[in-house]
Amino acid sequence: MSEKRRQIIDPALLARVGGLKYRARGLAEGILTGQHKSPHHGASVEFAQHRQYEPGDEVRHIDWKAFAKTDRYHVKQYEDETNLRSWMLLDTSGSMDYGAGGRPTKLEYAGRLAAAFAWLLLRGGDAVGLLTFNEKLGRYVPPRARPDHFWQLARLIEGEAVGGKTDIVAALRHIAEIAGRRGVVMLFSDCFQFDDRLIGLARQLRGRRHEVVVFHVLDPDELEFPFEDLTEFEDMETGQLELADPRGMREQYLLEMKAFCDGMRKRLLEGDVRYVRVRTDEDPERVVLSFLEERRA
Repeated sequence: MSEKRRQIIDPALLARVGGLKYRARGLAEGILTGQHKSPHHGASVEFAQHRQYEPGDEVRHIDWKAFAKTDRYHVKQYEDETNLRSWMLLDTSGSMDYGAGGRPTKLEYAGRLAAAFAWLLLRGGDAVGLLTFNEKLGRYVPPRARPDHFWQLARLIEGEAVGGKTDIVAALRHIAEIAGRRGVVMLFSDCFQFDDRLIGLARQLRGRRHEVVVFHVLDPDELEFPFEDLTEFEDMETGQLELADPRGMREQYLLEMKAFCDGMRKRLLEGDVRYVRVRTDEDPERVVLSFLEERRA
């Protein structure tokens, strides 16, 4: 297992995505920056926290006592309006350590993407948690909504060891067991372990009204197979080496990779699970913006 501190904090990226709004799929089912309206009209709700007033907020929600103390406008949030819980599932298996041509490794890229979404959610007053995993469950940080919670998540991602095989099923099963009320589950992985159990668990979470998103993170080499000369390939999860002629296998490889990605997307969408394939040479900001735009549409 290799362990190094990777750079996942991009201040410019966080500044650009910090003001975005992650819209809900439906009432109390997604993320609506700072205001998750309850479908239970007239139900008694409990005060949760304050957040800073933003243009468009209803004036009647301003806490004037807080204004008198701080000289700043804050609005009250209630349990039915805030603290939507989100879980980031980050694959730290050996295959995620691949990166070439000056590009970030898949884990570095996935970490930056997870950090951008965590920042966006926390800025909206929502609670974010993190689970790392390979063939075993790694570090788990429960969802919290405090703004400084972001830095705990970032430090964990930056320092987490990478190596070993992967067991996405165990990670999803763990979240399915602890995620009580509906929330958001985001998986960041190259998804090389993809089978019926994964589909079943993702659909189970959707059936319990969680929103589930799979970010399929791949290096361009894995999608384009640009190798020409006789090459020794290494299985990054087992260490097995194999010498092969890329020119003789490129066409078949590309067909199988396309079938793999298309099949995964089709089966997840059939279960109302969002599938987003991303390349590590893409601008993370564009990935976030595209995701939110498609979500609104």
